[in-house]
Amino acid sequence: MDARFNLFDTEFGAKFTKRFANAGVLLHQSTLPKTTQELVSLRASQINGCGWCIDMHTKEAAAAGESAVRLNLVAAWRESTVFTEAEQAALALAEEGTRLADAHEGVSDETWARARKHYDDDQLAALISLVALINAANRLAVIVHQRGGSYEPGMFATALNN
Repeated sequence: MDARFNLFDTEFGAKFTKRFANAGVLLHQSTLPKTTQELVSLRASQINGCGWCIDMHTKEAAAAGESAVRLNLVAAWRESTVFTEAEQAALALAEEGTRLADAHEGVSDETWARARKHYDDDQLAALISLVALINAANRLAVIVHQRGGSYEPGMFATALNN
């Protein structure tokens, strides 16, 4: 099935997606570890069923040297031994921040305390912003039926520069 709509093909959509993507560029410039950013983006995308974003973040992480074992275990991070305590805290925050409709309290105090233990204020600001941004990106891609499978590492950055 082809995508039902291409946001880049409209004047408004092109302007919006470029500004939206620039927020992602800012996140990549933050001190939040790049590996953590990709793991969090991958996990939220898995929860939201966004094939395009799963494809993108899996391939970007692999291109940056992430191991196949860790990428394959993101969906089962609680039952895995390959993630640091800091990564686990970020993944927990990402899950609870993504599943707001499923949890009446949103992000629990326990999860917040775990994240607070491992990340400074700037990193927390980046992590919170990343969770919000990837959830919005997932929704954009799912609504227009943007399918996974064709993404090439660096492709999104190249499109931004055009």
